[in-house]
Amino acid sequence: MSAQRGEDAIDRHSAAPMYDQLRQLIIDGIERDGLQPGDPLPGEHRLCERYGISRTVVRQALAQLEHEGMVERVKGKGTFVSRPRTSESLVHTLIGLYDDVEQRGGHVHSDILRHEREDADAEVAAALEVPVGSPVIALERLRHVDGEPWSLSTTWMPDAVGAVTLGVDLSEASLYRLLADHGIQATDGVRSAEATVATHDHAQHLGVSAGSALLRLRSISRDASGTPIEYFIALHRGDRSRFEFRLRQEQSQASLLHVDGTGGTSRAGTVSV
Repeated sequence: MSAQRGEDAIDRHSAAPMYDQLRQLIIDGIERDGLQPGDPLPGEHRLCERYGISRTVVRQALAQLEHEGMVERVKGKGTFVSRPRTSESLVHTLIGLYDDVEQRGGHVHSDILRHEREDADAEVAAALEVPVGSPVIALERLRHVDGEPWSLSTTWMPDAVGAVTLGVDLSEASLYRLLADHGIQATDGVRSAEATVATHDHAQHLGVSAGSALLRLRSISRDASGTPIEYFIALHRGDRSRFEFRLRQEQSQASLLHVDGTGGTSRAGTVSV
């Protein structure tokens, strides 16, 4: 960012908070200097000296910019111009990540961490509506979008469904397309998204710091007969994704759920969306 000029300064008589002024000055500097994703920004100490403000103000401004996806702060390295977040339609459609990214001209590669038959625990059995201990196929993948770690997902399928995937290399292929080739297709489902943070293991896989924001997707998909064919949990990097909803003029209905301390839910009513 270029040297400070008259108009590039904090106005201490303005009603706007100093952190918000600094936020806008940083945005203006990125645009003015033509900075690109990955380019470094001045450090906290330099910003304090340059604008005569406290470190608290600087950190507030940078935290807001990070929340907005404008900058990325890397512990021990500094602050950088962020890559634009990619919109994903995974929440409101039955499309998979592979097909979603492909439609946008991107490329998905999957590291297959686990692909095997196992006994369903209580959670998986309830989701797939099979007895506890029933054989299911588990598929755990670290997904990369255009070469960058993007999401960590585990998919469970009833044995009759998932058996067709065993022995198939899914590192460069769509699971949904493979199932469709065998006449298995989702026609209905429920997906939810919630905020969470990265554990140490999640962070190592996804290339983020422990405690970083993640989005957790949970999904149960059913075929035309109403039988569950898939249950998955996927953790998406919060700094690389945003979920986009397409809305129609017609009124839709959504149920408002409260989550209790044990992870259970109770229906609290219906709201229009």
